Amino acid sequence: MSEQQQSLEDLQHIKKMMERSSRFISLSGLSGIAAGICALIGAMVAYPYVYGHKDIFVDAVKGNELAKTGHFTVILYTWLFWVAAFTFAAAVISAFIFTYVRSKKEGIPLWGKAAKRLMINVAIPLVIGGLFMIKLIQAGDVGLIAPACLIFYGLALVNASKYTLNELRYLGYGQLILALLNLKFVGYGFYFWTIGFGVLHIIYGVVMWFKYEKE
Repeated sequence: MSEQQQSLEDLQHIKKMMERSSRFISLSGLSGIAAGICALIGAMVAYPYVYGHKDIFVDAVKGNELAKTGHFTVILYTWLFWVAAFTFAAAVISAFIFTYVRSKKEGIPLWGKAAKRLMINVAIPLVIGGLFMIKLIQAGDVGLIAPACLIFYGLALVNASKYTLNELRYLGYGQLILALLNLKFVGYGFYFWTIGFGVLHIIYGVVMWFKYEKE
């Protein structure tokens, strides 16, 4: 091996060490695929409730009572809330499992400084978005909930991409584009939500798996 080749290998090694210390690079493409599949299953379960084929309220009496008063806690008595909650939990758990497996395989700590920075930068837009959507529910603007989900999630991904793989920002851009389109076609939020959280996640996951994980 020539001295020049050795120097190049040393530089690449240093670059990888710097990336490991400053960026969380253990995100698995399989996590994206799993999250997308969970979202599609959740959408299938939610469809009859969204379009009135089934009663939206878990407790019809209590739900209708709260709906008349306009109190935001009415959402806790809807099947849609619980479908969304279980879908989110399943997506997070599956993402954690695949990311844990990859980080262990590569010998990278799962909960280091980079991971903490990533979580903080994801959480800020999501928490603010959650509070904003509660106000939308209180105001009765339910048609804006789907684009709001896509907007704040897209911003969270773009914001977090500085602390992980750059490709994450393109998933974020996709969510934002869908949100803007959804604002033009407000009545079709369910479909835009399904594409954003389901289809785009699967596409992103497949690309990431082939690029970084396929052996």
